[in-house]
Amino acid sequence: MKAAVFLAKLGDRIISIIVGLLILVMLLYGGYSLWDTAMLYRGAFTSSDLMKYKPADTEEGGPTLQELQKINPDVRGWLTVDDTHIDYPVVQGKTDMEYVNKDVYGEFSLSGSIFMDSRNSADFSDNYTLIYGHHMANGAMFGDITSFVEQKYFDAHKTGRLYFPDGKSHEITLYACVEADAYDELIYQPDSWDETNMASLLSYIQQQAVQFRDIGITPEDTLIGLSTCAEAETMAV
Repeated sequence: MKAAVFLAKLGDRIISIIVGLLILVMLLYGGYSLWDTAMLYRGAFTSSDLMKYKPADTEEGGPTLQELQKINPDVRGWLTVDDTHIDYPVVQGKTDMEYVNKDVYGEFSLSGSIFMDSRNSADFSDNYTLIYGHHMANGAMFGDITSFVEQKYFDAHKTGRLYFPDGKSHEITLYACVEADAYDELIYQPDSWDETNMASLLSYIQQQAVQFRDIGITPEDTLIGLSTCAEAETMAV
């Protein structure tokens, strides 16, 4: 009888220890998940270390993208959309998967980079250039793009700037927001368009746009698409 009671108590103690260990493991995992998520979102914003490479129109002898290109020759430009979180260097990989989970320094990053379609010309000389970025819930990367479906937000955000490695820059005007399927061959074939058929693309964008402003764009103008995913749909601005 004493042996049975002893074994029962021992079994209860072992079960208690196992349950305690499981709870500890769950707490540790939960803590790690929260930390990992925080690091993921914080890492998605442009760091002060990276911002020192952002060109500035007003500074003589200021930073240029050529300095950043010495670290990563895949850097093609720097994109800023005024009054949004979109303020990043633009890179271009050999394939469109290269920078999905790699930052501008070439290190692994779940938030990836802002990257140009691998089919586009590196110098932005194409009639239509496509740029991709992850949709982050905190607005980082291209997370703000989904807000352009709202009329008020669209009306309040019209301009940005694209900087080039040679020190030049061009103002950009955001004129349309389109909800497109990721397999839309008109939107997602940037190498299919030139001055001979750009009118068709511009007409299609106007027809499909959930928000649109007439800025008098013509087939001779340079078009840049900013693309991100939102749930099951793809957004393009």
